[in-house]
Amino acid sequence: MTPTAAIDDQALARDFDLQHLDAAFYADPYPTYHALRAHAPVKRMPNGSLFLTRYRDVQAVYRDPTTFSSDKTVEFRPKYGESPLYEHHTTSLVFNDPPLHTRVRKLIAGALTARAIAAMEPDLIRLVDGLLDEAAARGRIDLIDGFASAIPVEIIGNLLAGPHEERGPLREWSLAILGALEPALNAQQLERGNRAVTEFVHYLKDLVARRRRAPGDPLHDVLTRLIEGEGEAEGGRLSEAELLQNCIFILNAGHETTTNLIGNGLVTLSLWPDQREALQREPELIGGAVEECLRFESSNQLGNRITTVDTEIGGVPVAKDTPVTLCIGAANRDPEQFADPDRFDIRREPNRHLAFGFGIHQCAGLSLARLEARVAIGRFVQRFPAYRLSGEPTRGGRVRFRGFAEVPCDVGQAGR
Repeated sequence: MTPTAAIDDQALARDFDLQHLDAAFYADPYPTYHALRAHAPVKRMPNGSLFLTRYRDVQAVYRDPTTFSSDKTVEFRPKYGESPLYEHHTTSLVFNDPPLHTRVRKLIAGALTARAIAAMEPDLIRLVDGLLDEAAARGRIDLIDGFASAIPVEIIGNLLAGPHEERGPLREWSLAILGALEPALNAQQLERGNRAVTEFVHYLKDLVARRRRAPGDPLHDVLTRLIEGEGEAEGGRLSEAELLQNCIFILNAGHETTTNLIGNGLVTLSLWPDQREALQREPELIGGAVEECLRFESSNQLGNRITTVDTEIGGVPVAKDTPVTLCIGAANRDPEQFADPDRFDIRREPNRHLAFGFGIHQCAGLSLARLEARVAIGRFVQRFPAYRLSGEPTRGGRVRFRGFAEVPCDVGQAGR
């Protein structure tokens, strides 16, 4: 690195403020992450929170859920006030500690066993192949609206056993609710998020009432499992608010991150033709390709914790009640953990990325997300070996969830 570049990196790290990000960061945050790891790996924000970019620090926080709490009842009150967004984000699985976290996760995980997920694969293949047939007939596709987003909405809709004709609003509700998790919000984002929660809860109350009258198979129907609870198990049944808000969480978590994984993966493969060609020659590399997509362009870039006691991170003293942002995207490009981290390599081994988190809060649906990505990306690449982006992709405009809003694509001549 030249002296000038080092000075620029120092300035980039010094001036970084998560509340005030420019367009260059949204387009490519990785130079900033590199500068922070080098010069301010435990970066204090102007609001007093900390921003972590080293793999070892992020993993250490994940390992200690007692010192670093996921509970957001205090942290989110100034952001949302008494609002539907506040009720949702302080009741859902991801922003809670045990015992609520344990109870809900156990219920969800019971419907996402290896056997249950394997049983989903034939229907998933049919869904993906149908979308590919439509793309082949047109000769072009929007990789997000016409492909990546359609897959998880269908899969998660099936998990909740919601009627197909009622799934139209789900994606927009999800985008609005998750969009309100951005570090800096405007009034319009808050209004959209609160309206989405309200409409989603109204819909779910009716769906739950119908499911109570006609329960589904709890081995496959997550909504029925959540309604029935765990009987005599510790914690008992969920309250109505816990039930409704965690149904929203299941849809949102399963939808947005998987959409981004598929979209990011196909775009990245188009930008690394040697890796795409390797995958086409050796389809069995799809598992490693998905893991590298998760590492290289992590769908979920940020996590959040708050300290419950005075502690330290990376040798830096940290006071009790300090909000901590875990930069998953930066940790997954840390050269201390990954050789040549800015190279996309579908044969990378080992690849112990943190895209699904770590510890008790590791994503409960990670096996399902991996299956969706393997089928979607693998079959797309084999069906359309000459696919190419036909216009500039449009980013989703968010820092927490990294993905695209639109990706125009010519699929070329379909393969066999």
